[in-house]
Amino acid sequence: MNSMTKRIIGLALTITLGFVMVRLFTASTNETKIEEQVASNFQEDYKVYALPTPKSLDFAGEKVPLNLIDVKEKVDRELLVNTYWQSQTMLFLKRSNRWFPVIERILKDEGVPEDFKYLALIESGFEQVVSPAGATGFWQLMKAAASENDLEVSNGIDERYHVEKSTKAACAYLKTAKEKFGNWTLAAASYNMGMAGLQKQLDRQQATNYYDLVLNEETSRYLFRILAAKTILSDPSRFGFTFRESDLYPPLHYSEVEVSETIDDLAVFAFENQINYKALKYLNPWLRDNFLPNSSGKTYSIKIPTKPLSEVLVNDKAQVATFTREKSDERDQKGAAEE
Repeated sequence: MNSMTKRIIGLALTITLGFVMVRLFTASTNETKIEEQVASNFQEDYKVYALPTPKSLDFAGEKVPLNLIDVKEKVDRELLVNTYWQSQTMLFLKRSNRWFPVIERILKDEGVPEDFKYLALIESGFEQVVSPAGATGFWQLMKAAASENDLEVSNGIDERYHVEKSTKAACAYLKTAKEKFGNWTLAAASYNMGMAGLQKQLDRQQATNYYDLVLNEETSRYLFRILAAKTILSDPSRFGFTFRESDLYPPLHYSEVEVSETIDDLAVFAFENQINYKALKYLNPWLRDNFLPNSSGKTYSIKIPTKPLSEVLVNDKAQVATFTREKSDERDQKGAAEE
């Protein structure tokens, strides 16, 4: 390689290195500018606000002592948690449109304050959930409490999943607790920790009301979670929740069929009633298996969806019609053979 070639190669390497350095510097500068712009936009567009504490609050007509510093701060905590856990609270709003009217009617009939609908909401989020301890349904009832309040929990049937019946059972518990403790606030607290557990703490601490008690974390937050749900859902736009009426979950429309015998196959029963198995289970989650045992001849009311709900729940109407026709033909053939 002669000296001229070496000089050309060296010049090329120098130019290439210079180009690379310029690119690196430019890219770094551009990246810095983009980061600065993103940071600026974030600061301008995204805000997290502290929330004003309500000047007054009550639960079931019983005043909340917001003059106590710990009470005020607990209210603040739960308002913040529920306001900024937007997905959960938006679901609360959507589901409450369907279930509040059902629960309100029963609470009124049973003589229990309407505010207890928020207790059911924070217990389950209006989902048919089961806790690690086995508490079940909208009202999170344990098996023993269900049985004590006339709910059936047996093979194939669990009425803790029956919204109307479980609401009545919860009302029975709450009225007993109100009679025992003298006010609805303590009755609500006992729903979380049990009457015996609450009474033990009242005696131990020589206290007479919920707001003077030192309790475990869950029960200590319990009433304040209810109060936060009540405050936000009573005026959601004040807390930034925006939605259309059509965004809310609509009421369920159904008729009821009374049965007093065993149903060996609920899928067959569903098709005979012009719906499918999914629709039947959707409206009757208390039916826990694919049959209804009934050796005692007890009368059960089974919900059957009506239009427009049936159109939403039942996708393949042709399948329903075909299945029903086939079953009808089978019964006709069986009847002819017996004759």
